[in-house]
Amino acid sequence: MENTIQQLLQQAIANALDTLYGIKNTCNDIQLQNTRKDFKGDFTLVVFPYVKQARKKPEEVADEIGKAVCSICEAITSYNTVKGFLNFEVDNAYWCRFVSREAANEQFGMCKADGTKPPVVIEFSSPNTNKPLHLGHIRNNLLGWSVANLLSASGENVKRVNLVNDRGIHICKSMLAWQRYSGGETPESSGIKGDHLVGKYYVEFDKHFKQQTQELEAQGSSEDEAKHNAPLIVEAQDMLRRWEEGDKEVRELWEKMNQWVYDGFNETYRKLGISFDKIYYESNTYLLGKELVTKGLEMGVLFRKEDGSVWCDLTDEGLDQKLLLRKDGTSVYMTQDLGTALLRHKEFNAGQLIYVVGNEQDYHFKVLKKVLGRLGFDWADKVYHLSYGMVELPNGKMKSREGTVVDADDLIEGMVATARQMGEEHGRNNDLPQTEQEQLYLTLALGALKYFILKVDPVKNMLFNPEESIDFNGNTGPFIQYTYARIQSIVRKSDAAAFNGDKVEIGEKERDIITKLHDLPNAIQQAARNLSPAMVANYAYDLAKAFNSFYQDTPILKESDELKRSFRIQLSKDVGFAIKNTMYILGIDVPERM
Repeated sequence: MENTIQQLLQQAIANALDTLYGIKNTCNDIQLQNTRKDFKGDFTLVVFPYVKQARKKPEEVADEIGKAVCSICEAITSYNTVKGFLNFEVDNAYWCRFVSREAANEQFGMCKADGTKPPVVIEFSSPNTNKPLHLGHIRNNLLGWSVANLLSASGENVKRVNLVNDRGIHICKSMLAWQRYSGGETPESSGIKGDHLVGKYYVEFDKHFKQQTQELEAQGSSEDEAKHNAPLIVEAQDMLRRWEEGDKEVRELWEKMNQWVYDGFNETYRKLGISFDKIYYESNTYLLGKELVTKGLEMGVLFRKEDGSVWCDLTDEGLDQKLLLRKDGTSVYMTQDLGTALLRHKEFNAGQLIYVVGNEQDYHFKVLKKVLGRLGFDWADKVYHLSYGMVELPNGKMKSREGTVVDADDLIEGMVATARQMGEEHGRNNDLPQTEQEQLYLTLALGALKYFILKVDPVKNMLFNPEESIDFNGNTGPFIQYTYARIQSIVRKSDAAAFNGDKVEIGEKERDIITKLHDLPNAIQQAARNLSPAMVANYAYDLAKAFNSFYQDTPILKESDELKRSFRIQLSKDVGFAIKNTMYILGIDVPERM
């Protein structure tokens, strides 16, 4: 691919600065901005940084650089100065060549992933096998998947991994409650999806546990004593010890109930379009973590308390003492995270280990890096926590468990129902066969859900409004999907000859679209550096909005001038490629017809 206009302009400016003032700058030192809409031009250079060495007024410096650049760079047709701001205007011929050659490519803006690079390993999802995936998991999965796509599109070698938290006291609670209260109920006998069934008994445990603690408190126990001594929790803790000792009966029950959950998870992942290169299980990694704890004791970087528990003292680094093994020898989350991190390093020799986990775990990952460092691993700095905010519904829920958890399956089902209702109310798609209508409603529902969540910067908390997300107007997934379908309709109806790059008069709205298209590769790279799919989402919306404004005011298929018509159709195709690629990064399908 030939140099972009930014690169050509940066080189010309660098040459001008050297010739005029002896200022030595590389192309990367030259910072260009898109010209503000209220000024004429495409790119702007702020000249204030060069005024001192030039020993001239900002306006004079801008004028001299502008003249020099126009004499060097044929693609720059004119310039203007506004105080210390130098605005350059690109020649239409350059934009016409760009529309015909660079943007007219189905992979426009997307780099090919470099499989020779050390991989970026991204962990996301990381569910517990005691309940179904919920609204929080949806944000986690969508964010992890789209960040992986984004990094791949920027040329990185990406590996998607999942760590399933398939052991621990919370798992034993579901197992024990199923033993006590299920009467042998299974997904097949009940017709309940496996992960939902296991979640049902996790709730059942909590209900009976609360009853027991209330009874103990009524008998004179304190609240803490009651929670510690309730028969159910004592039995669950004993079950966990038996599990770690390899008790045959406990292990068989654990395997059976976990398989129910895995089957349920896989169905939800399929709906969301999520998959993984490798799945780790805490039951396989916690022992490696325990070995590291033993090594840390031998090294003297960890210590054992009188009750037998093992800790890492990080108080000298402004943190606290971190528990790594309980007094009964059972492990905690940190233990298995240590083991998993080491295992991934050995398997992938990763350039970076990214963990997509909510911001309530910020402290956990600070400690993880510190403990790995104390254990002597020089790759500890490759651990990066992609911390994201919480997501809630405005009125609480569409359907909930205990009034707090919004199940992912219920939310998706509700989104599809909303898409179907809105489609039927607007009379859209009545000419499509029923099966195609249902597939379209699913595509729109998932597009609405994914876009609404991903357009928000990951670090921010967000409020998810299902009805607002599926609107066909405004900053929504369906609006962008509809724009793509509109473009495909134009292309299907077109009979114009292919645009060959001949110079054509370009209107203001066409120019706005072209400059946005031209910025797509840079927008993807910038979003990748920031690990922010929100930047891609908002780019896609800005482009779709610009195209629709152009479409409303400018004839395309009815343009009588054949050259202009072929140019506008090619420009429409280019916008289609850009929308499809940016939505792909977000994990969103775009329909060919709506």
